[in-house]
Amino acid sequence: MKFLRKKSVLLLLFLGFVVILFFNTNWMSWFYPIHYKENIREQAERYDVDPFLVASIIRVESNYKLGKESKKGALGLMQLMPDTANWAMEKAKLPEVTLDHIKHEPEASIEIGTWYLKTLSEQFKGNRIAVIAAYNAGPGKVDGWLKRGVWDGTYDSVKNIPIGETRHYVQRVIYYYNQYTRIYSEF
Repeated sequence: MKFLRKKSVLLLLFLGFVVILFFNTNWMSWFYPIHYKENIREQAERYDVDPFLVASIIRVESNYKLGKESKKGALGLMQLMPDTANWAMEKAKLPEVTLDHIKHEPEASIEIGTWYLKTLSEQFKGNRIAVIAAYNAGPGKVDGWLKRGVWDGTYDSVKNIPIGETRHYVQRVIYYYNQYTRIYSEF
């Protein structure tokens, strides 16, 4: 009998914990954390880019792991290719930033990546889906798809993106973007 009482008490405690967890609006943030929030917020404001988009790209690119380098050579939290990073540093007039900074310092990676997102957003006239695709495949390819009518730049037609990796990338970034905007009322 004592054994059953202990089980009942434990079950009630567990259920109480689950109910409290469920009604706490931030419980999903345990599964979808945003690291480097201050850096993201600062650069997103500076370059007028949606901070949730920056966070979503970081999540997909590096899962917030600093010092990461891809098999293809992309660097840092935002996984910029060295040629793209060098171009961005020159255009953004950031001579003090180096590739080593981008790889190992969150501030540098987030700044260059966010500046690049702003540039892509200007090029694709604010089309978020095209910007995400261009971040992965390159703006030249995405511009070509749009001009040739291969893809119309919408999420509904993402299946028409000719590169599977980019198709999947866009879907993943949008998934995390939707999760972040649903979980966090503000950045």
